[in-house]
Amino acid sequence: MMRPEAIDPDRVQSILRKHHAEKWGLIPVLQEIQENFGYIPPQTIEPVANALRIYPSQVQGVVTFYAGLSTEPKGRYVIRVCRGTACHVKGGRSVLQFVKRELGLNEGETTPDYLFTLETVACLGACFLAPTMMINKTYYGRLTPAKIASILNQYGKREKE
Repeated sequence: MMRPEAIDPDRVQSILRKHHAEKWGLIPVLQEIQENFGYIPPQTIEPVANALRIYPSQVQGVVTFYAGLSTEPKGRYVIRVCRGTACHVKGGRSVLQFVKRELGLNEGETTPDYLFTLETVACLGACFLAPTMMINKTYYGRLTPAKIASILNQYGKREKE
């Protein structure tokens, strides 16, 4: 993933060329741009619209509609803490508070080094593992403070000095 200020227009064009023949390619194009840059840079909206022969407002509408797409830079590791009923009953609020304290983040924030982004979700669909969180595409369940600290350390969180 690249820092937000380093957007390579040639990489954007390469992605667009790869998907040019797809009739319904908007979401795959946006997903690939986000995978490459860590988010969908605002300056890519117009080239995407031109390549797919749609209006920039249509591209922007899709980007803002889907929660999985973002025009804001995210960390290399996106942590999603579940706020569903099962997780809430089994201590999900304390999981969120512990992660906030460990990373010094509030919901929706990213660490200055772009290593972590913290989000909450209505449900991760892993109620049998409550309380749960995800880091990128990996689920972690039956969480305790010690387990969370160990997980965060595996992803590169530095011990508090």
